[in-house]
Amino acid sequence: MTTTTILITGTNRGIGLEMARQALAKGWTVYGSAREVVSDPDAHICGHPKFHDLQFDVTDHAAVRSAAASISEPIDILINNAGIIGPQRQSTLDMDFDGFAKAFAVNTLAPLAVSQAFLPHLKRSSSPRILTVSSWMGSLSHAKSDRIAYRASKAAVNKVMQGLATDLEPMGVAVAMLHPGWVRTDMGGAAADIDPATSAAGILKIAEGLTLEGTGQFYNWDGSALDF
Repeated sequence: MTTTTILITGTNRGIGLEMARQALAKGWTVYGSAREVVSDPDAHICGHPKFHDLQFDVTDHAAVRSAAASISEPIDILINNAGIIGPQRQSTLDMDFDGFAKAFAVNTLAPLAVSQAFLPHLKRSSSPRILTVSSWMGSLSHAKSDRIAYRASKAAVNKVMQGLATDLEPMGVAVAMLHPGWVRTDMGGAAADIDPATSAAGILKIAEGLTLEGTGQFYNWDGSALDF
């Protein structure tokens, strides 16, 4: 009997931590990454025999490649989850440009760098899938301007991943973008709509069911389609 192997970035808190916990509960092998060693004793993943902690900053591309080189087994699912909300000042009329650049480094460039680094492992899977946690806030179908650095970085990663889906389809690798919902995390705040467990379960369900038929698409956490 084969088991699923999943790599999730940003497993130190929030949705990423919850996805790791739920994946382990399914009996999957989980590689989790964060800038620091995962140490949440309430997550029930620390010390789990099927959890492998990869410590790297997603913006350090050399460290990402080194982490990939340290793994020998195939990876079935890669979830680019690590992300930041961006700088305090991110208005079109008052922009922290260094913070804007950092938001792009984490939210847009890093998912592509991680995908490239672990692509050889994915290509060895019989059903390789890449999912990137984006946001409906990056949709071009509405003209909201608050948190514009975050919105722009998510719009950009959608386009990058759409292009990656086009390039990887002939190789049999499915790629999708998804909106995790407005989640009660450090980023989403206490007034958000859903809890991390609900969002994580929805994301993993999409990951399990993703095929080439759905590659290049933008999904809501509940599986419904979203406009770019």
